[in-house]
Amino acid sequence: MHPERPHRDFLNIADFSTDETFALLALAERMRTGAYTARPLAGKALAMIFMKSSTRTRMSFEVGANQLGGTAHFLSPRDVQLGRGEPIPDTARVLSRYVHGIMIRTFAHQDAQDLATYAHIPVINGLTDLSHPCQVLADVLTMQQHLGDVRGKSVAWIGDGNNMANSWIEAAAHLGFSLRLACPEGYDPDDHFLAAARARGADVRLLRDPREAVDGVDVVTTDVWASMGQEEEQARRALAFALYQVDAELMARAARHAIFLHCLPAHRGEEVTAEVIDGPQSVVWDEAENRLHIQKAIMAALMGNEPLHTMG
Repeated sequence: MHPERPHRDFLNIADFSTDETFALLALAERMRTGAYTARPLAGKALAMIFMKSSTRTRMSFEVGANQLGGTAHFLSPRDVQLGRGEPIPDTARVLSRYVHGIMIRTFAHQDAQDLATYAHIPVINGLTDLSHPCQVLADVLTMQQHLGDVRGKSVAWIGDGNNMANSWIEAAAHLGFSLRLACPEGYDPDDHFLAAARARGADVRLLRDPREAVDGVDVVTTDVWASMGQEEEQARRALAFALYQVDAELMARAARHAIFLHCLPAHRGEEVTAEVIDGPQSVVWDEAENRLHIQKAIMAALMGNEPLHTMG
């Protein structure tokens, strides 16, 4: 495999232009409805590095690569020398000789950036502590599926200013919907993402009152209070987030047609009540399925040379 093949990476939503992102969503929608039947990954392989475990990420990338004609190869910390101290540049260079793309799900965002710097093949961010672009694009695809054009719509994020919140901020600035984030003091999103969104004139507001955030919005979304790696903070976070549960009363403040999203896994009775996540406004199962379709679109574009209008 030629080590200098030109490529692009997908580490954050802004790695695609706005036009390319809408084209990516359109491609994913064709995949969702079965209108796309090409196999652009025929004869190609994806390496999947999992420093954090996952259900949806692993299954959606494995099944997606297979449906596009390729193969996907799971590498846990026990399976790669990264877990034993091999430098990321060395891993990147070696994998570039074996496969046609790398997906990494890890803790430090810098690890994904370093992998992309030294790999000669596309690198896809399957999750880092800083951002989760695949999940948020799947969420936007779900918005589009249920609400139509996302431009001009409104989204309320309730809870931790975590990697999901950061990617929601980036998506709002990129795709033209408004975002209200209700986070407890001390749990704000990353300043860089907020500043970048505001520099673009995006309608992104940071609030403390979840009721104010939810009033009249089209989408209500949340995440667990303690993410993977934060379990020792569970008790402290439960106190900090006690007023940030999405329950039926809070959901009733949203627009009547509003949908509820959650990236899963969910802790019923903590960040969301069972009544909401299992209720008629919840579309979390469509959202989970859409991980498959958006990631297929990303792989088709980056690894399979599927054109996205202005891409390239």
